[in-house]
Amino acid sequence: MLDKELQHKIAPIVMALGYELVGVERLSQRGHNTLLRVYIDHLDGITLDDCQQVSHQVSNLLEGEDPIQGHYSLEISSPGLDRPLFTLEHFKRFVGHKIKVHLSYALEGRSNFTGILQDVQDGNVIILVDKIEYSLSFEDIDKTHIVSD
Repeated sequence: MLDKELQHKIAPIVMALGYELVGVERLSQRGHNTLLRVYIDHLDGITLDDCQQVSHQVSNLLEGEDPIQGHYSLEISSPGLDRPLFTLEHFKRFVGHKIKVHLSYALEGRSNFTGILQDVQDGNVIILVDKIEYSLSFEDIDKTHIVSD
């Protein structure tokens, strides 16, 4: 998968600059353009200067390797209040928070689940939705983010 390959290549650059690489998203836009969004974080928060510094270094990598066909835009961002969750470690860190999960397929007639993240067990994400507990395989999750109140 392109996003995981890019994340693997971008991670050392971001970490060398002193930031956490939260995740990488590749989104199709109108026409044949692609948006590559790289989420970074730091204990002290993220400023515009931080984003510019990471953008410069990641741009150099992308220009040298050219992993994305066609035109693309690079965006460096903090995870924000509606923080996306990309790894099982992210899920473990945010147990007790309200999340929205989008599955890559429908389970019991639905692919979207919004509820309280209960636990992470054996590669499954446990979420409580309307007093019903669902065990969702991490491998089947397309996207997840924290729901800010």
